[in-house]
Amino acid sequence: MERPEPRAEAAELEQRLGHRFRDRALLDTALTHTSWLNEAALAGRADNERLEFLGDAVLALVTSDLLMAQLPDASEGELSRARAALVSEGGLARAAALLDLGRFVLLGRGEEKTGGRTRPSILANALEALVGAVYLDAGLEAARGIAARLFQPELGDLPKHARLDFKSRLQERAQALWQVAPVYEVVGASGPDHDKRFEVALTVAGRDLGRATGRSKKEAEQSAAAAALEAIERGEAKPE
Repeated sequence: MERPEPRAEAAELEQRLGHRFRDRALLDTALTHTSWLNEAALAGRADNERLEFLGDAVLALVTSDLLMAQLPDASEGELSRARAALVSEGGLARAAALLDLGRFVLLGRGEEKTGGRTRPSILANALEALVGAVYLDAGLEAARGIAARLFQPELGDLPKHARLDFKSRLQERAQALWQVAPVYEVVGASGPDHDKRFEVALTVAGRDLGRATGRSKKEAEQSAAAAALEAIERGEAKPE
């Protein structure tokens, strides 16, 4: 292995996190990437994938609660888009960076050599696992406190940025990457007049970046832009 189990470093991570584990084994598991476990072949040791699954659900709940408090006048659609941005891979990786989490994760040699400690997917998954571990160790309120601290920079910016204007953000990214503006096209509408749903297709420089639906054209466009931004963050949409 490239590095030993992080017993000595665990206290530092706990200090950064603001939580001291009663069951240190939960922390060890949260930091164990499957690549490390495959190479170590330790009997009785688990990787962090189950905790990641749990942490994903916990984060969905606690960030929803935080957003309800932060944006008391926001619609369901606005809250959903804001939550999607916070717990996207990019959002989670940014929060993980506040902890310098990549330094503490146990990785196999291959992942280590290919830059796994800074890979957004590994950081996002490790953070979800860490939140899942906190939940099992101390309950929902402790997990909520962790999320409140880690997402505070973005939560604090929400009112100043018109509750995440994804269209404006995508416009800036598209101009920077492709030197063109996004194109939104209504490709469908369904439902009665009092409850109509609009479907919007989004393209940038001729590249299809996805579709979304909404109760209005504006809402559908915002949702499509949010999805496009996530695709760009994941590296799935790049200039050719």
